[in-house]
Amino acid sequence: MDGEFCVVCARTDVPLTDGECAECFSKRVPLVTAPERPIRVVCPTCGSRLIRAHWEPTDAGERLTSEDLVPLLVPHPEVAIRRVQWTETGGNRMQRDVEGAVELSFRGLELVRSVKMVVRTEHMTCPTCSRKSGRYYTAIIQLRATLDGPNESAVDRRARLQATWDALFPEMRRPWREALSWKEPLPEGWDVYVTDTLAARAIARLIKARLGADLKETATLWGRKDGHDVYRVTLRLRIAAPPAAPGSARARPVQRHA
Repeated sequence: MDGEFCVVCARTDVPLTDGECAECFSKRVPLVTAPERPIRVVCPTCGSRLIRAHWEPTDAGERLTSEDLVPLLVPHPEVAIRRVQWTETGGNRMQRDVEGAVELSFRGLELVRSVKMVVRTEHMTCPTCSRKSGRYYTAIIQLRATLDGPNESAVDRRARLQATWDALFPEMRRPWREALSWKEPLPEGWDVYVTDTLAARAIARLIKARLGADLKETATLWGRKDGHDVYRVTLRLRIAAPPAAPGSARARPVQRHA
């Protein structure tokens, strides 16, 4: 509007908000802030982070990443953060000094602001790792050979079933893999113990769909919780051996003698 000017710098050629231009306002008011000494809670076993009351899986391990730091920033309501360049300036394994160059947009201006933090790491075992260390499970996936398959030794049978599991492992979603607790070898195959029944069922369905495996589910009463029966589920998968290659020992007919 004609006659209006910034009460700080007296400019009349820029938009004003409450009588002040964006540049002067940005010099007077912090556009982005961060806590001086935030605490990062990390599971020492799997590296998951405790975000509020929820554990977030990550492949970062103990490394300090943007995913750890950016959520700590508190921007002004009119600020859009474009990018942050983080630099570690000191500290040790349990306490890191970091500085961030925050590229942001504010009322048509593109600016860079600096924030500094001393991030302290605290270790706490997540519920998933705690259950695994205590041999807790809710389901068992049994990897077995078909009853009409070739005559295999226990070692060969386990090796074949292990190779099948390894081949499908990359297709399993991260929550399914994280629910895997431990695995036990048996003469007839493998027992895979799982801490989440829904994840176990999803893995079993994947193996059934990919390999045409025979799937059978049974449930056993384990106890009671909050007045309800608690069951442990067993998912048995019978996986056929691949066809023998021509000329192999398995493919050659048995010689019968009179």
